[in-house]
Amino acid sequence: MGRLGGKVAIITGATSGIGLRTAEVFMAEGARLIIAGRRIAEGEALAKALGPDCIFRQTDVTVEDQVKALTALAVDKFGRLDCIFNNAGGPAQTGGIEGLEVERFDLAMATLVRSVMLGMKHAAPIMRKQGFGSIINNGSIAGRLAGFSSSMVYGAAKAAVIHLTKCVAMELGEAGVRVNSISPGAIATGIFAKALGLTVEAAENTPPVMREVYKSAQPIPRAGLPDDIAYAAVFLASDESTFINGHDLVVDGAITGGRNWTQQQQGYVALRKAFDGNKGT
Repeated sequence: MGRLGGKVAIITGATSGIGLRTAEVFMAEGARLIIAGRRIAEGEALAKALGPDCIFRQTDVTVEDQVKALTALAVDKFGRLDCIFNNAGGPAQTGGIEGLEVERFDLAMATLVRSVMLGMKHAAPIMRKQGFGSIINNGSIAGRLAGFSSSMVYGAAKAAVIHLTKCVAMELGEAGVRVNSISPGAIATGIFAKALGLTVEAAENTPPVMREVYKSAQPIPRAGLPDDIAYAAVFLASDESTFINGHDLVVDGAITGGRNWTQQQQGYVALRKAFDGNKGT
């Protein structure tokens, strides 16, 4: 039996990227799954590939009735809900503050923040009644520090997700329900390309480019992979983390830790040369 043997989980945004890989890893670890997304063909294909213990439900996670139906489906089909990974999201408008459009701002907040709120709202009564459960929200290092997203709106939304996670953790922890977030660093998925205007189809072909671009961005000499987030989610969904609540698990290869060692040392070399060049002045 795997680390999630006997557990029932919902994964939103499961038709690509981090959500898709997390669904595969959760299934390999023994979970029964409800996977959600907006793209029917991709969702049904994934459910078929993962087998009879995986059910796909087309869901717009910004619509409350659809999220409520999604959580109810887990109980109807499998009798319980052990974990929900509120992973669904998307890019937000890029550019400076003066060019932001209110409609696009509101849409991003609905996709990135309202969806998480709804997932927690409708998982909470089920898990509270059970006396256990793990809620996992997808944050971002862009929600912890400015300058780590092409979109300030995205960063602000993810900051809201991280703090909302902590607020809800303080409430639901009293009922035995844990609420945590994962903040990915530079993960090689198509979301960066989507933010810069590529079509969904074109963006899905860009992860190899991302792996090359970000292989030296952090001390770990490779870009982050969907696997890195998937296994972090396995840990938070499993019984290995039953005393972890209200925590934002940063998975970024230390890109937010500070300046890379080699970069720092090269800076000192350049500074020494500048000093030497000014000895006679």
